Formats: sequence, structure tokens, C-alpha cells
Amino acid sequence: MKFLVVLLLCAVSTGGRAQVTSKGAIITWEKSTFDFGDIYQGEKVQHIFRFENTGNEPLIITNVEVTCGCTTPRGWPRDPIMPGAKAEIEVQFNSAGKFGRQNKVVTIVSNASAGNSQITFTANILEKRQPN
Repeated sequence: MKFLVVLLLCAVSTGGRAQVTSKGAIITWEKSTFDFGDIYQGEKVQHIFRFENTGNEPLIITNVEVTCGCTTPRGWPRDPIMPGAKAEIEVQFNSAGKFGRQNKVVTIVSNASAGNSQITFTANILEKRQPN
């Protein structure tokens, strides 16, 4: 019964709406996954991941980490990304020596309030084309 009274008082004091104030930098991805589809061994492909700082403090990216040498992050912002500003990270994938379905994770290390953020991509590597 006490719980219901407290809950009712909270609802009345906030006008029936929950008041959530988010603090800090927040990375909001336009799309955090990408599928390159079928590519051939040895091909290099790239994709640009776009994001926005939807928080209320500057976002500072300190590092972009990859799981193997086949993946290279390029062009990630070194300067603070202000609230409401948009930016991008280009990721290049080298399929040399790879075969079959590949799932790769890129970790963005920053001061975002939710901690590190991850973007992922997949590709299906087909056997290298043979000349006719």
C-alpha cells in the first residue's frame, strides 16, 4: 500500500510524466551495422558510419579499436564533437586471406555517458576470381 501511495505522489508531482535528464555526451548512430554482401578475396571495401552527439556535453573520441589487422578505421574526428553536431568514421576492410562469412566489430572509445560504443559490419568472402 505504501508503495502505491509513493508511486501516486511521484506521478502527481511530475504531471504524470517521468522526468529524465540525460547528462553527458551521447553517440547516436545513423546506422550501427553494415553488410558488404558478397565480395571476392583480396578486395578492399569501405563504409562510412555517421553519427550525431545527441547529448548535452562535447563528445571526445580517444580511440577506435578493431579486432584484427584486416580492419582499418579512417578519418575519425580528433576534435570534440559539440552537442547536436554530426560526424563520421570510415572503416576499411581488406578481405585478403579471408574466406566465408566475416563479422567484425569496431569499438569507439570516448567520454560518452553510456561508455564505449560499437559498430559492426559483415561480409561474405568468395573465392578469388580466376582469370579466363
